[in-house]
Amino acid sequence: MKYKKELNAAIEAGKIARDIVLKIYESDFDVEIKDDNSPVTLADKMADKAMREYLGPLFPDYAFLTEESDDDLSRLTTDYVWIIDPVDGTKDFIHRDGEFTVCIALTYKGEVVVGVIVVPVLNEIYYATKGGGAYELFADGSTKKLSVNDKTSNLTATGSRHHLKPADNEYIEKHKDLISNVITYGSTLKAIKIAKGEIELFYRSGPGTKEWDIAAADIIVTEAGGIFIGPDGKKFTYNKADIHNRNGYLIVNRKENIRL
Repeated sequence: MKYKKELNAAIEAGKIARDIVLKIYESDFDVEIKDDNSPVTLADKMADKAMREYLGPLFPDYAFLTEESDDDLSRLTTDYVWIIDPVDGTKDFIHRDGEFTVCIALTYKGEVVVGVIVVPVLNEIYYATKGGGAYELFADGSTKKLSVNDKTSNLTATGSRHHLKPADNEYIEKHKDLISNVITYGSTLKAIKIAKGEIELFYRSGPGTKEWDIAAADIIVTEAGGIFIGPDGKKFTYNKADIHNRNGYLIVNRKENIRL
C-alpha cells in the first residue's frame, strides 16, 4: 500500500492525541478565547504538541500546518505537509456532548493523500489513502470498508450543531424537494456519517472553516465514493498561503444530488 508508513504513523498519532484529549475531557478543564474569538482548551494545545513531536522525527522533511501552532510558511515550498486539527469540535468538547474528533491529513503538493479521523469518546478510527479506499479500523485490527449510499431522493442532510447559519437553513429550505430530513452533528462526524452511508448531504455556507477542518474529511468522503467540493463545484487544494475556506463547501453522496 502506498503511504503505508505515513498512514500507520498518523493512526498512532491519533491514538496518542485521543488519550490526551480524553484525560482532559474527564477533568475540570479551563477554556480560553483565542484572538479569532474561538475557544481553546489544554486538550487542543497538548494534543497538537504531542502529535507534532511524534510525527516530526519520523518524517523530518515533512512540514506542519496545525491549528494550535505558529504557521511556518516554509511549508509552502514543502511537498509533504501534515495538516492537523487536534480537537475538531472544541465547542462539542466544552459542552461534553462527545461529538468531537481528532483530524490528521497528509498532503502532497496540495492534494490530500492520507486522512485519519479519530472519535475519542466512541473509540472509533476512520482512515483513507489516495486510491486505496476509506475504512473504519477496529480495536482488534480488523477493518470495514466505508461506502456512501446511493439515495437520490428523500435525502437526510446534516447541519452543524454549534455553527448553524441562516444560509445553511436557507439552502436546505431551497432544496426541500431533495431533502426530507435534517439531523445535526458536531465536528467531522458529519462527514463520517456520509462516508458510512448513514446520511447523504452536508452544506456549510460561507467563511468559518480552515484547511485543518476539512482535509482529513475530504479524502475519507472521496475514497468512500462521495463528493467533497466548494460552491464553485471544484475540489479543494490544500497547503495554500491563505488557509481560510471563505466560501463554504458541499459534501454529498452522489453527483446526481449536487445542488450549488
